This record gives sequence, C-alpha cells and structure tokens, in this order.
Amino acid sequence: MSVEPDAEVPVLLAGVRDEFVARPWMSPAAYWPDHPALIAGRDLLAGGTWLAVNPGTRRVAALLNGGGRPAGLEVRLSRGDLPLKAADAGEMPHVDLSRYDPFYLVVAGLDGVRLWTWDGERISEEKLRRGLHVIVNTGRPAEEENARVGYFRPRFAQAARPALMTGGAPERFWGDWLRLASGDGVPDDDTRALVVRHALDDGRVYASLSVTLVALAESGVRYDFLPFPEDPRTWHTVDIPAQGRG
Repeated sequence: MSVEPDAEVPVLLAGVRDEFVARPWMSPAAYWPDHPALIAGRDLLAGGTWLAVNPGTRRVAALLNGGGRPAGLEVRLSRGDLPLKAADAGEMPHVDLSRYDPFYLVVAGLDGVRLWTWDGERISEEKLRRGLHVIVNTGRPAEEENARVGYFRPRFAQAARPALMTGGAPERFWGDWLRLASGDGVPDDDTRALVVRHALDDGRVYASLSVTLVALAESGVRYDFLPFPEDPRTWHTVDIPAQGRG
C-alpha cells in the first residue's frame, strides 16, 4: 500500500490472495444486489470477497487473516462480507466481532488509509501515514523481521508510481509495480516470495490464486487483475462502469 496524498494518483494497492487451489472463486465483477456499487472477486465456498472496489467513492477495502483467538464454531461467520460492507461504508462495519475469526481490514480512499486489527478479543484502528506499507498475516513487521517484507518493501518504495490515470495495457500503466506484484521472479518456495505455491503432506496445494492492483485518484479508479499468477500474460484491466460520484 502506497500513500502519497499530494500525488496525482495518491493511493496504490497491490494485493495477493493465497488459498487452497481447490477453493472455487470467480474473477471481479458486480455480483451483489445488496452492494450494487461494488466490484470484487467472489468466493464461491464461503461467500463474499477478499477485496472490494467502490469506483463511485474512489475506495477499496481488503481483508487479511490475522492471529489471535478464533470465533466459536457455533457462532462463526465468514469474514467475506466485511470488505463489501467496508467498501460501501468507508469504515469498519458495525457487526458483532465475536462471531469473526481474527483479521486485518484495510480501507483506503482519497481521505486516507485506515487499518483495523481484530485479534478475537479487541479491535484497534490505525491511520497509515504517508509512505509505503506492507501488511501480512502477522501485521506490519519490520523488514528485518520478515523475509518477504525485507525484499519487497524497499523495491516497491523505489518503484516509479503511475503519474496519470490513463488507459492502456496494465504494463504501460503500472510499470515496475506490475513486475513486482507478479512476484519479481522470486521462486515460489523462497521465504521472500510474494507469489507462493506449497504442496502439503495431505496432498492439498496452497498457493497464490490471484493478484490485484488498484489505483485511486480524484479522476477515477484503475483496477487490474491477474487470475493466473503463474502466467503474467493474464494480467487484464477490470471493466468499471462510468465512474461518477457515488
């Protein structure tokens, strides 16, 4: 997540979704009658999404698994509704948090970027300052504490950011950000890897299922998606309806 309030494109987000490869899902589109303004990928197992974009309000919300005390099985709800509600409301949804497993919820707009952390017992909120932030399933570790953060944070921080909200192919708009979000050639079994793939002892495969790039500016939203991380040629721009104000 890059936050530069004075830039032509103030907010940039790169998101990687890791899951078991057998989990069914659909690429981003407008799927939810209760959230007609939103565009997001759809999780077909638990419902909801991992990242939702609200073009009209120039807003994006994304959720990561967190650590802490899980919700009881008898009351547990899918966390997939939280990005949808947050992208609509622009804040942490008003829900019974005791029914959700721990998570990190990022809500970004032209008015700033906020991060909510739920550990199963308490909720905390932080407004992210200007600069480059990397959020993983353990929060925001220092570069020396996490190999992935240590490799990618300085590279994203040094990469040229898009200067104008223009059209064109993803590689033309995103430049170095596209290469980095595609994994930068780091092997998928390397501890530094952003795009991962691991075969477990029980035969299941856990891997990066998709990568998302989102840019927010006063003039609009740019939303690019990689449905097959093993093939960077599958990057494409998500179709967004005319971007009037919501």
